[in-house]
Amino acid sequence: MAKIKKQPRPKAQTPKGFQDYFGADVTARAEMLNTIAGVYHRYGFDALETSAVETVEALGKFLPDVDRPNEGVFAWEEDNDWLALRYDLTAPLARVAAQYRNDLPFPYRRYAMGPVWRNEKPGPGRFRQFYQCDADTVGASSVAADAEICAMLSDTLEAVGIDRGDYVIRVNNRKVLNGVMEVAGLSGDDKEAERGIVLRAIDKLDRLGVEGVRALLGEGRKDASGDFTKGAALADEQAEIVMGFVDWEKEKNRLLAEGVRSSAIARSDAWGSFKNAQHIKEIEEFADPSVRTDANKLINRAALYHLRELVYSSQVGVDGVDELQEIESLLASQGYRADRILIDPSVVRGLGYYTGPVYEAELTFEIKDEKGRPRNFGSVAGGGRYDDLVKRFTGQEVPATGVSIGVDRLLAALRAKGQIDTAAQGPVVVTVMDRDRMADYQTMVADLRNAGIRAEVYLGNPKNFGNQLKYADKRQSPVAIIAGSDEFDKGIVQIKDLILGAEIAKNATLEEWKDRPSQYEVPRDQMIMKVRAILAEHS
Repeated sequence: MAKIKKQPRPKAQTPKGFQDYFGADVTARAEMLNTIAGVYHRYGFDALETSAVETVEALGKFLPDVDRPNEGVFAWEEDNDWLALRYDLTAPLARVAAQYRNDLPFPYRRYAMGPVWRNEKPGPGRFRQFYQCDADTVGASSVAADAEICAMLSDTLEAVGIDRGDYVIRVNNRKVLNGVMEVAGLSGDDKEAERGIVLRAIDKLDRLGVEGVRALLGEGRKDASGDFTKGAALADEQAEIVMGFVDWEKEKNRLLAEGVRSSAIARSDAWGSFKNAQHIKEIEEFADPSVRTDANKLINRAALYHLRELVYSSQVGVDGVDELQEIESLLASQGYRADRILIDPSVVRGLGYYTGPVYEAELTFEIKDEKGRPRNFGSVAGGGRYDDLVKRFTGQEVPATGVSIGVDRLLAALRAKGQIDTAAQGPVVVTVMDRDRMADYQTMVADLRNAGIRAEVYLGNPKNFGNQLKYADKRQSPVAIIAGSDEFDKGIVQIKDLILGAEIAKNATLEEWKDRPSQYEVPRDQMIMKVRAILAEHS
């Protein structure tokens, strides 16, 4: 008789690209989502929860990995139809807006929160499952909707604990880039191939840098491995027009340091009253912290002037600059000054997806990378106008705009600032000295819970009391309640301050700890009052 092969045990490990979350992390995320939802709700947005699974047809071509069309999702076939886990929360919204268009109020304002899944190569800080938190307005063509999203994003960042001055929301417009393409002679069906290369190159600005993009506008670029990517082969004058859009940092410095004196700027309506000598002086001193807000306003004006200069002969480009100017004006009227929301031509999000204004929230405070080098934290949210997404279902253009917050990145930012305690306080633990009196211990823990105190009874083997205190330590419990037969007979309990006890053990030689007791004997009816006092002392 053949020997039955023993089934190997499964490996107890998280799949590659995924991660597990425990107590403090889950609690911190839930609290953050609740705070964000409060801001969204205050702005009049309604909650929406869609299915985690959509048809691949409904998800469409707007997948996160632009180099692999129709890939990037976890998909399977069922009843001759292909289904997939949602890769974001916007594609399901487009389907909902089309499916329920006769029932929903339009413009439809909704927010959604939850996990999304992407079948991408995982890496440091890059996971295949992560949380998103979105807010969108569907059915409003006015850029007032875009300005509102920017204002709401600013309020949200401050509500979760990002201080003003530690973030900036950068705004650009896809129409301006369309205008740049037109001025550079890259519009029209016959230029589709070159335009595609240019757009993909610009979209890689963060990764390749200015010089990398410049190389792809020309003959091409060889990467560190020796692989060569063919470029768009633009003429020098065409490439310079595109680089004028891409290399905003260089243009900004030129305008702020030298260009303010040029006759072109003096003639420009974009500069308005900034013609007199006092305002020129403010421009030259824009790096001075005392005029930081004014400097940012001047940078906004410089950006508008620069973009008008680039697209002056393209109507769509001029329309894009006009929209940016209107957004700035609407935000300023509500008190959202340029130190919070900044016009920035270098923002080039999702070039194949967005159709108008685009925005990105960047955290500007400094952290240390894995090698100890200082760097800014970077982007935690982004979005823009996408007027073509719902049209896929209805055949009619439905304007839409929205933002998505990377919840896990935002949590990481708050941890980096020390605003989230990763060692969250655990429950009060009621220890068990006499297993025959379990009902009495359960009564104690019920009294604590009814008083609003997080508490639990030790439910392991009570034989070794030391193990119970080790358990409380692992649970990061602030207090342990101790009562045996003698305590029950006397109507008292022992209350051990575990936080103070740990400090005394750690600093046993210091005089200041010698006279501080870490364990108290109190009457049973004063147990709750004493526990509250200890928790308040350590809160």
